[in-house]
Amino acid sequence: MGAGMAQLEGYYFSAALSCTFLVSCLLFSAFSRALREPYMDEIFHLPQAQRYCEGHFSLSQWDPMITTLPGLYLLSVGVVKPASWIFGWSEHVVCSIGMLRFVNLLFSVGNFYLLYLLLRKVQPRHKASSCIQRILSTLTLAIFPTLYFFNFLYYTEAGSMFFTLFAYLMCLYGNHKTSALLGFCGFMFRQTNIIWAIFCAGNVIAQKLTEAWKTELQKKKEERPTPIKGPFSEFRRILQFLLAYSMSFKNLSMLLLLTWPYILLMFLFCAFVAVNGGIVIGDRSSHEACLHFPQLFYFFSFTLFFSFPHLLSLNKIRAFLCLVWKRRIQFFVITLVSIFLVWKFTYAHKYLLADNRHYTFYVWKRVFQRYEIVKYLLVPVYIFAGWSIADSLKSKSIFWNLMFFICLFTVTVPQKLLEFRYFILPYVIYRLNIPLPPTSRLVCELGCYAIVNFLTFYIFLNKTFQWPNSQDIQRFMW
Repeated sequence: MGAGMAQLEGYYFSAALSCTFLVSCLLFSAFSRALREPYMDEIFHLPQAQRYCEGHFSLSQWDPMITTLPGLYLLSVGVVKPASWIFGWSEHVVCSIGMLRFVNLLFSVGNFYLLYLLLRKVQPRHKASSCIQRILSTLTLAIFPTLYFFNFLYYTEAGSMFFTLFAYLMCLYGNHKTSALLGFCGFMFRQTNIIWAIFCAGNVIAQKLTEAWKTELQKKKEERPTPIKGPFSEFRRILQFLLAYSMSFKNLSMLLLLTWPYILLMFLFCAFVAVNGGIVIGDRSSHEACLHFPQLFYFFSFTLFFSFPHLLSLNKIRAFLCLVWKRRIQFFVITLVSIFLVWKFTYAHKYLLADNRHYTFYVWKRVFQRYEIVKYLLVPVYIFAGWSIADSLKSKSIFWNLMFFICLFTVTVPQKLLEFRYFILPYVIYRLNIPLPPTSRLVCELGCYAIVNFLTFYIFLNKTFQWPNSQDIQRFMW
């Protein structure tokens, strides 16, 4: 029966992957016909990749407007160049816009497979129905709108996702040297991916801390001590445990032996920052780091919107309101702190205010700019979204949650520009780690993603416009 179920799951997976790739190829064809010239950030990425394709790798050939490392271009050359040798294609064909964009479509296939493998590794396999749930979850995440859209343009999203997911998978299988190497590849696509390499190290540390914490709790249970009472009693116990754990040379040396490949990668990153004079290469004027705390609130809202079948229900709202009433002083303090952070640390990047091709422009203009008070009125929504996300991760250990939220904070808060594609990786990692939702909710989520994708592609391909004093065709996108 087990072998039969595994075989059936293999058929379902093959069918889902084949259908998704077929639809993607049809969409890719539509994109290629509509966009014969580079669009948006492609005006920097595509010429740079073509220079690499022609063998011009010198720094004098580097476009100073590009802010990421050349991982995408190097890998693209490694993929498309052999085609000229095998099939005898000319460089004009091999290094064409269509061929370079197709590299991301290949990445999307790899991402589909990695998402499935991660779900098999992360999620327990003790129910027959989990087979369908895993396939549906894989399919849903593979067509996650803000990720899926960029599979058809020459952006770094698909490759960045591929190497980060691959690093995470290798980490879960205990192959930490390979994981760190893949983390380096992810860093070469986007510098902030170093945070997710650290997350992999944090995953190892969280596992060891959880084991030690369970042993500690068992000892305390046997000793039957006087329980510590108070609203922060659990926090104090965990803090005391962490301090005691970190004081042990044996514990620290064990963690060092397990995580040294990630530590080496972190040292390389620090060396890069020191030599480069910052994390951004190229044009730094538009990518200045700041403490943009509301970015965390925007991510919570983004996650609530795209995971509403799992996070939003009458029971959830009722449970949240009961908790708020029960711990009203704590929630009052959290609300005051959140309002202060929104008041003092809200930033509007010049791109957000000026570029009307992105959906974030309209979200900001019609929600946040229309009435000043709106950004404060949304604070209860942010708090509910944050609580709902934390509640959905309660099956994970307290230490895993701590590592995840630290990484989430580090990767979102320093970004001044509000752009939905910066939320893709943390969202996918979050979504992989919540318990497998019921099939009905997954179908609802999949249907909603399909509708959002259809509308996004339809608007992008058909609802074009022009700026005053410009003949270029402009399109709406994420």
